[in-house]
Amino acid sequence: MMSMAEKGEVSRQQIVETANRLFYQRGYNQTSFSDIAEAAAIPRGNFYYHFKTKDDILAAVVDYRIEHIRAMLADWDREFADARARLRRFIQMVRGSGKDLARYGCPMGSLNIELGKAQPALKAKARKMFDLFRDWLAAQLKALGHKDAAGLALHLLGRAQGIVVVAQVYGDQKYLNQELDQFEAWLDKQVSSRK
Repeated sequence: MMSMAEKGEVSRQQIVETANRLFYQRGYNQTSFSDIAEAAAIPRGNFYYHFKTKDDILAAVVDYRIEHIRAMLADWDREFADARARLRRFIQMVRGSGKDLARYGCPMGSLNIELGKAQPALKAKARKMFDLFRDWLAAQLKALGHKDAAGLALHLLGRAQGIVVVAQVYGDQKYLNQELDQFEAWLDKQVSSRK
């Protein structure tokens, strides 16, 4: 039997996971407390026990996403000894999310764009998701001998974001996959040219 503290943590985690999904699918500004409480099937009184404001929920969602990104990147580092294989895994991750990306866009990109228009303080926290990928990509590229690994890492992030935006605008997963094929070919060329 769970203690009250354990039940409270389960309830809080349920709110965060529900908010994460709704912020991605609907947008942060289009999602209300009521939407989250209803979708999480948690009474509003219990909801307010954990989070006083929607910004508090956003902070928890960003922390949740950051934790998952860190864990995913650490898994890739353990799973693949070669930096090239790790970079391919990054592309596969984008490809594996193709259906959602073509429908909703990038969860990191769309949140940062939305917050950047009217909530710069919240955007600064959300940007940390990009920072994790940027730093990880730069480390992989540096391991492959690229002198401007940081610049190329930003290029990779920018290219991935652009592909996702166009795929989402047109709702076209086929386009996403075609561009990712080209992205992989480009990556192979970039990596092999440094050897």
